[in-house]
Amino acid sequence: MASLEQPELRDIQISRVGIIGAGISGLAAAKQLSAHIPIVFEATNSIGGVWKHCSIASTRLQTPRCDFEFSDYPWPGRDNTSFPSHIELLEYLHGYATHFDVLRFVRFNSRVVNIRFIGGGDGIPGEFTPLLNGHPVWEVAVETLPSKTIQWYAFGLLVVCIGKYGDVPRMPVFPRNKGQDVFKGRVLHSMDYSQLDKEAAAELLRGKKVTVVGYKKSAIDIAVECAEANQGEGGQPCTMVIRTLHWTVPAYWIWGLPFFLFYSTRSSQFLHERPNQAFLKSLLCPLLSPLRRAISSFIESYLLWKLPLVKYGLKPDHPFEEDYASCQMAILPDNFFSEADKGKIQFKRASKWWFWSGGIEFDDQTKLEADVVILGTGFDGKKKLQSVLPEPFRSLVVDSSGIMPLYRGTIHPLIPNMAFVGYIESVSNLHTSELRSQWLAKLVDNRFKLPQIKDMLGQIKREVEVMKRTTRFYKRHCISTFSINHSDEICEEMGLKPWRKKNLFSELFSPYTSMDYQDA
Repeated sequence: MASLEQPELRDIQISRVGIIGAGISGLAAAKQLSAHIPIVFEATNSIGGVWKHCSIASTRLQTPRCDFEFSDYPWPGRDNTSFPSHIELLEYLHGYATHFDVLRFVRFNSRVVNIRFIGGGDGIPGEFTPLLNGHPVWEVAVETLPSKTIQWYAFGLLVVCIGKYGDVPRMPVFPRNKGQDVFKGRVLHSMDYSQLDKEAAAELLRGKKVTVVGYKKSAIDIAVECAEANQGEGGQPCTMVIRTLHWTVPAYWIWGLPFFLFYSTRSSQFLHERPNQAFLKSLLCPLLSPLRRAISSFIESYLLWKLPLVKYGLKPDHPFEEDYASCQMAILPDNFFSEADKGKIQFKRASKWWFWSGGIEFDDQTKLEADVVILGTGFDGKKKLQSVLPEPFRSLVVDSSGIMPLYRGTIHPLIPNMAFVGYIESVSNLHTSELRSQWLAKLVDNRFKLPQIKDMLGQIKREVEVMKRTTRFYKRHCISTFSINHSDEICEEMGLKPWRKKNLFSELFSPYTSMDYQDA
């Protein structure tokens, strides 16, 4: 590898905007900032991010296609209510990138290995003037594969779009002599499993005693694939080891009503607390809490009727609303419980577990034999981000509450000339990333000014306080229960009309989608 020592000035390529990552957020940022001819560094040989590199054969989008699209690039056949596969989503992203000629900005097989803050001039927190007067603020070292040569770049603005998922798996910590080294079988994380092709995955699972740790989307999909690989003679059941239960839904209909009526319209979100609400609204929120709880109970009643949650001990102890407020509601594969009914998927609740030579042992002294253990334990997005940033900024990206403190989900008030796209979650992360990229582009073009640092920090604090009061899982930084209001404030800051519908009825009772922000 070439040296990372300080390069000579003549060896540095200087540009206005650099973007790290070519997933959904990176593509959205590149398209919105295209007037500045950004350079997009993608560590792999393709766009798509986790949809390309962390998806398995059965991975599907969690929302209908019409709720997960760019405002100026509709899905082909967008009225199709099925959930697109990850292959269909990748085709859609390639179509978007090709249509808007975004690929010309992307440098594939280009991995960022070092970032330096060089400051200078007006490079102070809360300001973007260096981008406008040409002074670089960040130096970035990029390793190009397969040559492994290092090239240095300098940017006035650096946009980080590496996401919260993928690359850095969250691994359990075990007591001494109880880790995976004592286990005689095979252990892999869901990220490693996703690298297997369909045949290799089936070969890994077929005829094996498989344990899947976790109960979120990846773990559920892997359990179904395991069940499908073990049909017929010699097939073994897959056991899911579950610490925290979450509500799952079969589709976006509740007792014959579309799901968006409950949480995704302006009138439904009026029931929920939000930052910066008026005094009267603050008084109303406690009075509206019984109605919010009634809506959550109404949805829970349907799920308990529709799904055998009680039969299998899978009924969560917390209200449905808390999972929705933390973006943890998972759509179940159609055959999940039918495979459970056949005994191909089994469940074990456990708060603590560790390895023994033949499988997994639990804190209730029981043991589970296993040949293969797959860890659906998620990813460490904060560690992933901190590995990229230099000090002193590395310690700023996670505050005392465990949340990444970002103004408008994009700007850290104490990190100058750097933006983060794709770190705030909502029901549609694509829409969230696109709207924040539109906001960022207008900020870069000096169409509006950022507030004072103390005001930005105050806004972040108010959002965190709302999330803390709404769900115990607030560290996921999800804005789903006040997403429309969040977008309203962003539109107002950009000088746009916040109410985007054509008439009052639509404003109150129609769901908001990316298409409502076409002229943002």
